Amino acid sequence: MDWTHYRFRSLWALPLPPAAVYEVLERAEEYPRWWPQVREVTRLDDSSGVVVVRSVLPYDLRFTARETRRDPVAGVLEVSMSGDLDGWARWTVSAGPGGTLARYDQVVDVDKPLLRWLAVPGRPFFRANHRLMMRAGRRGLLAYLEAV
Repeated sequence: MDWTHYRFRSLWALPLPPAAVYEVLERAEEYPRWWPQVREVTRLDDSSGVVVVRSVLPYDLRFTARETRRDPVAGVLEVSMSGDLDGWARWTVSAGPGGTLARYDQVVDVDKPLLRWLAVPGRPFFRANHRLMMRAGRRGLLAYLEAV
């Protein structure tokens, strides 16, 4: 088993129309407004940017995200990631019971030296850290969408 390889999936049920959710999710540079753990998004060009995230554990992850798919009809937003994380992440937004189901899938290898060194003993903490970040993201997105 490669202890630095992670596969995540989160499902966010949101009582809002899929188009509204997709519209907010496609504007990654605005994530820091509603997602506390997304500390910074700096656009490099029309399809890439540098992202800095930090959840509960005391470390930042910095990576470049490059858009690989943007399909509003299918409700898909996908990026490749390189830097402290190498891999990809994808949002799939669809109609769900009472509104929208936003599914987040991520497959990454951790390249940050400290996290690679702590890979085995830290793995449960890193996974919990990710769950807390995703939970806060859902709450933040819901509050943001309800306010606009």
